[in-house]
Amino acid sequence: MMKVVVQQEDFSLQEEVDLLRQGNSSVGAIVTFTGVVRDLNLDAGVSALELECYPAMVEKTLNTILEQAAERWQVMDATVIHRVGRLAVEDQIVFVGVTSKHRGDAFSACEFIMDFLKTDAPFWKKEHAEDSARWLDARVSDQGAKERWK
Repeated sequence: MMKVVVQQEDFSLQEEVDLLRQGNSSVGAIVTFTGVVRDLNLDAGVSALELECYPAMVEKTLNTILEQAAERWQVMDATVIHRVGRLAVEDQIVFVGVTSKHRGDAFSACEFIMDFLKTDAPFWKKEHAEDSARWLDARVSDQGAKERWK
């Protein structure tokens, strides 16, 4: 069962991994990625990150990405949780978890999901510093990471 959630609340890594494992003894691999707010970006200090979106639009995009991953690899289950609102440095932003019978499929699917999430999911991100704020554009490196899957 694929799961996509957009929320303000934090999430528990252990709970999410436990849910991915629950009731499926065929799982041979669980791969996860957790994104965290860092204190430095583009050579400037960061004190907070603010994320906005239209949840239904983001959920639709993320579900499509999960479906594409499941078509390419033997994905048994996958979860994407993305937080919105104002997040402090060291707060968790995103969780991607994938289960499969084999580690290669789980690693590839998890990386694919994250690469497409970074470029295709319609989030607006604003970084806050001590005395300023700036909206962030998509990174060229993120687009390059996505291109390698073609």
